Amino acid sequence: MAASGRPSRRIPIPARIKRADEAVAARINARTTGRASDTFWTLLTRAANHGKLWFAAAGVLMLLGKPRAAFRGLASLGIASLVANVVGKRLVGGDRPALTSIPVSRRLQRSPTSPSFPSGHTASAAAFATGVALEAPLAGAALAPLAAGVGYSRLHTGAHWLSDVVGGAAIGAGAALALRAALPVGKALTEARREPPTARTIDLPASTDGDGLFVVVNRSSGAGLGRPDAVELLRDRLPRAQMHVLQEADDLAALIDARTASDDPPRILGVSGGDGTVAAVAHQARRADLPLLVLPGGTFNHFAKAALLDTVDVALAALSAGTGREVDVAELAFAGGEPKTVLNTASVGIYPAFVAERERHEKRLGKPLAALVAAIRVVRRGTPLDVELDGRRRRVWSVFVGVDRYYPVTVAPIERRRLDDGLLDVRVLFADGTPRTRGAVALALGGTADALVARLPVLQGPPAIDQYTTDDLTIAAAGDDPGYAHDGEASTHTPGDPKRLRLRVLPGALRVYSPGE
Repeated sequence: MAASGRPSRRIPIPARIKRADEAVAARINARTTGRASDTFWTLLTRAANHGKLWFAAAGVLMLLGKPRAAFRGLASLGIASLVANVVGKRLVGGDRPALTSIPVSRRLQRSPTSPSFPSGHTASAAAFATGVALEAPLAGAALAPLAAGVGYSRLHTGAHWLSDVVGGAAIGAGAALALRAALPVGKALTEARREPPTARTIDLPASTDGDGLFVVVNRSSGAGLGRPDAVELLRDRLPRAQMHVLQEADDLAALIDARTASDDPPRILGVSGGDGTVAAVAHQARRADLPLLVLPGGTFNHFAKAALLDTVDVALAALSAGTGREVDVAELAFAGGEPKTVLNTASVGIYPAFVAERERHEKRLGKPLAALVAAIRVVRRGTPLDVELDGRRRRVWSVFVGVDRYYPVTVAPIERRRLDDGLLDVRVLFADGTPRTRGAVALALGGTADALVARLPVLQGPPAIDQYTTDDLTIAAAGDDPGYAHDGEASTHTPGDPKRLRLRVLPGALRVYSPGE
């Protein structure tokens, strides 16, 4: 290939690099490699189009129990693809090798028309392999030859110059390393730095021995986690507290009403259990205008963690010191029914079924893979809902509502950012305009994965997830009862019309014991 046939780039490159590019291209094109070899490299480069090869590799990693490596690889790929295609090609660019110089058997069916530098295929390959290697070195080592093969396939098929491939590899590896600096290895990509509650500290009634406290204990919450028995612990630490162990037939509202109407009413309500039990007692604490002591005793304890109550010891220390916070809650009411208190989240649509399906497989498959399997099955069997969101008709798989801001950008995030935003965080998983596969991916893996999958030709379309904030939300569903859940509990009974509900935030409506600043 003659040097005069090499067009210049927007940013000139040294003459020695041009000569090296042309020499390598001439040598590769002069070799006779045979039909089988040419077909292999052509198929490999096509497999890497739009990242399809790497999404498949991520799926295998999930099956092998390496979700962090899969997520980091895909996130690194996304960053590298953005830098290579949006920045690199516009800034440097240049024309690709002349088609006439490439053997006919190696030519791609569709010749690329975008600028030559850098190689986006190579950037994605290097980013994914490097990102995986940072979390799982052996898996990364296994992927390295495949990534190198994709880079070479761009030379073999005449799609790029050597400098394009080298530049793409540098961008890809750099993207993975930059992500490591922002998010150290060992942390899941769905994690973020935990922020302390921002609600101001207030004084609450203090008690060192349980005097004035009535506490409800749900012994079935968090069963099998190896925690000390809550009843014995409270008898030892709070000997003067009044205690009731929940039974299946108990009417919680009647029980607490009887205590508060007694000759010796409590000054403090307490609860030991999971998020569902805590939400039920929190509703009664609001009705009785009493502060709430939360003793984490469930499986996840999302609300307790948001209030920095990681352990029972921390909660009891706050009780002893008399420190707490006024936190936001939401009120959920069906048309014609009595309102309920929502501490964390509420949802409508397939999410309750997704949670139930995921829990069926968690012990056998682990949570990440169980979530993917559950999402595929629920979306495949499910029927989208026709709903009105504040008067606007949409076709959706689910609507998630969190009290205050949540993260990450998923259909149902689990980490509450603040306690006093005065907002509802709404996430909608759309069914109109997106294939079912997009719905399943977004449900299981979140917005980042959905954005990457949207690059695939057969799955392109608008974002599957929308997120916005409001202080009041009305959801009206057409057809049958859409199903709903709140605070981790799927509900089968709705007090009122199950097809129309209203959620509104109540700023600072609940006083909760929490560590001081």
